[in-house]
Amino acid sequence: MQLKKADDKSKRLELLAELQRSSQLTPSQITWLKDEHQRMVKGIQGERDAAFYLDSYFKDSANHVVLHDLRFVVDGEVAQIDHLVISRAAGMYLFETKNYSGSLIINEMGEFTAVYGREKYGIPSPIEQSHRHERVLSQLLKTLGIAPRLGENMAFHHIVLLQPQAIITRPPSKAFDSSAVMKADQFPSWHKRFADKELGAIGVLKLFGNMRSPETIREWGEMLLRQHLPADLLTLPDFIRPQPQIPTSPAPNQPRTDGRMPTAQIDSPSKKLICAHCGQKISYAEGKFCWNNEKRFGGLQYCRDHQVQF
Repeated sequence: MQLKKADDKSKRLELLAELQRSSQLTPSQITWLKDEHQRMVKGIQGERDAAFYLDSYFKDSANHVVLHDLRFVVDGEVAQIDHLVISRAAGMYLFETKNYSGSLIINEMGEFTAVYGREKYGIPSPIEQSHRHERVLSQLLKTLGIAPRLGENMAFHHIVLLQPQAIITRPPSKAFDSSAVMKADQFPSWHKRFADKELGAIGVLKLFGNMRSPETIREWGEMLLRQHLPADLLTLPDFIRPQPQIPTSPAPNQPRTDGRMPTAQIDSPSKKLICAHCGQKISYAEGKFCWNNEKRFGGLQYCRDHQVQF
């Protein structure tokens, strides 16, 4: 049962495309707009592909409610959940969709590396990203009074969906269990194996003890839908604003022709510790990583969550 489709992001795509034709922006600003447009197109396509497989699998199920593209803000923290599935007995499934254009390597420590040709880049763990979303969602559930029958906390299952063409190199399962990272078209098979495991003799009493009616999980889905706060599609980082023309200044400490001392050079916005995507402050380590990989990030800097988009 699907309650929510992905939000329409066409207005933002149009804005990013239109601004690229502006004569008032610098080459670095135009580069950011092009990269942001490309990332967004890829992200939308990846989420659309994943939604297709989830909707096809759950469309006739009275035991599950599906919501796509949710954004919650709780106590100043933001959770952007690509897909959420509510189960009558097994809790909630949180999905992260990653549309990598290269290969993905997962090592024994659970660290993720994206490979593009001969280049390798360490990327934030989408599993840890989903766990951060869980913390925000858990707080929201408590506020709304949504809870299981048994126990205090809802059961959450974290899944990372990749495009079917992705190449995944995994560590031995005993070193790090990467079974929750899969190609989107493999989710139905994974879910059947997961359900069989959950319905084993050990978990059967707990599952049936937490069983909710189809009407209840639909009500939960509608309650969460009312908490959805879409992002402002027309908001852009401050550094995308047209930059004022700075007159040529004389050499440092040399008086100007009008007799006044020159003002200090304005710092380039590309070197400030602010994420070029979300505008949030970032650590020096995050900024340094981006600056040391200038070719990858176009000379800008991003928080860990948005570094993964490159």
